[in-house]
Amino acid sequence: MLSQSVKYNGLSPSHLLHDPCYFQVLAVDRYRDVLLEVWREACRHIEIAESTATIDRIIARHLPISALLVRRIDLERSSVETVATGGAPAAWAEVTRNEHPSSDGNSLIRWCRRGEVDLAARGESPPYPLRYLVPKGVDGDVLAGPLGPSTAAPGVLLLVAKHADRFTEQHRELARALLDPFSAALANDHQLRELAKLREAAEAQNRSLLSKLGRRRLDDTIVGAESGLKAVMERIELVVDSDVPVLIFGETGTGKELIARAIHSRSPRRKGPVIRVNCGAIPPELIDSELFGHQRGAFTGAAETRRGWFERADGGTLFLDEIGELPPAVQVRLLRVLQDGCLQRVGGEQMIHVDVRIVAATNRDLSAMVAEGLFREDLWYRIAVFPIVLPPLRERQEDIPTLAEHFARRAAIRFGLAEVAPSEGDLQILKSYPWPGNVRELGAVIDRAAILGDGQTLQVAAALGVAPTAKPAPVPPPPQTRPGGPAATAMPPLDAAIRQHIESALEQTGGRVEGPRGAAVLLDINPHTLRSKMRKLKIDWKKFRPQ
Repeated sequence: MLSQSVKYNGLSPSHLLHDPCYFQVLAVDRYRDVLLEVWREACRHIEIAESTATIDRIIARHLPISALLVRRIDLERSSVETVATGGAPAAWAEVTRNEHPSSDGNSLIRWCRRGEVDLAARGESPPYPLRYLVPKGVDGDVLAGPLGPSTAAPGVLLLVAKHADRFTEQHRELARALLDPFSAALANDHQLRELAKLREAAEAQNRSLLSKLGRRRLDDTIVGAESGLKAVMERIELVVDSDVPVLIFGETGTGKELIARAIHSRSPRRKGPVIRVNCGAIPPELIDSELFGHQRGAFTGAAETRRGWFERADGGTLFLDEIGELPPAVQVRLLRVLQDGCLQRVGGEQMIHVDVRIVAATNRDLSAMVAEGLFREDLWYRIAVFPIVLPPLRERQEDIPTLAEHFARRAAIRFGLAEVAPSEGDLQILKSYPWPGNVRELGAVIDRAAILGDGQTLQVAAALGVAPTAKPAPVPPPPQTRPGGPAATAMPPLDAAIRQHIESALEQTGGRVEGPRGAAVLLDINPHTLRSKMRKLKIDWKKFRPQ
């Protein structure tokens, strides 16, 4: 018992027993170590979902909990939204939002301001207003405490006991002490969301103002929309208002990502996220986790629950670049998501619904890969609903001057240089180059030319490593008869000779392009390059298949 002579904050022991602040001080002192760990994790992550996934393990060492939830009270929408979960939540933890009567909003605020931790006992109906805060189907004791009652978005911390355990008064003391770090984490998360909204609003306003001025951001500009890419833009306009999957074909560097972003920015999903995933750059063992997410403990190193790219793109567009590089096993799981709109995280049991539009891209011939068994036929039909083919830069030379001026303007802004337009000599050099790296290579060359320049000219020749006087190769004259002699031997056009050479290789390999017995190996050429030449020359590998 406390001595009668002891005073705390001017109160006698008899008053202290009824003062919640006193118990909070005791809890802070008793659980100092665990609170320091919780505060550390709450300050480490800016998103509350990430910090909660770690904090629950700390709390579980001191409280018999099976799960915890952080929920936000949305007074404008008269609802309660789950923003973070920890532990091993059951099915009810996947419920993201439930409504409450708008007339009870003030009651929830009064409960928050009271600042007490209430108990909803197992098997009993939750007391008012916890009936709106605790999701239905909870089996076990629940400790509920308010978070950030003074903020614009108050919340609640829910601790769910294991089925066989009951919460005690000591557990309630610790729950009271946990309200402060969770309130800080919720406030930071709310500010992050508000900043994201402000950024999106500012970007939208910027686009609107630029549109009124008849201008666009350099990064959003599609050069050649009225010339070399006119047909592509027409196809984009046909598909932007629907949610059908789009498959973009094009060589490396042709601007597939720019086209994907153009589809998103013109679609009804433009207010949602657009996320690019390079399927070829992800290690095979991590692809499932990256795309679909994983639960904590699903594999060695999975210390936290992580949302995959599908969940992060919910409500927007997911751009799957180089989709032809996906392993067959991942193709199966991707097909299921596209068919059902639901996924399972690695190590998870719950089905998670996602609303995502798929835009895919590849520089490979997927139809040929289907024939060779390298790409699933059903996935091919699912993603190739609306194909768009991007021409390489060598087939749209009329766009090179405009592209060069665009990249020169971008380089001046990027490097703080004077804006210098390419000269006629520069344009001749640029037009004479084959551009195997397409538009991306052209942009890099102009950047290099701007850096090498003296502020008044672009050093295009030096950037390309050619002579300054380089000109396009002259077109050879047609074969003529030698004076006084027989007619000169007629040479076949180069394309005809290349076509004959490729078709000969395909005949020997039975139409197979890739693999150890493919035409690419026989010709000592990269398979991607070979397929590109076949498309250009309109060579159909199917007619060389054995009947």
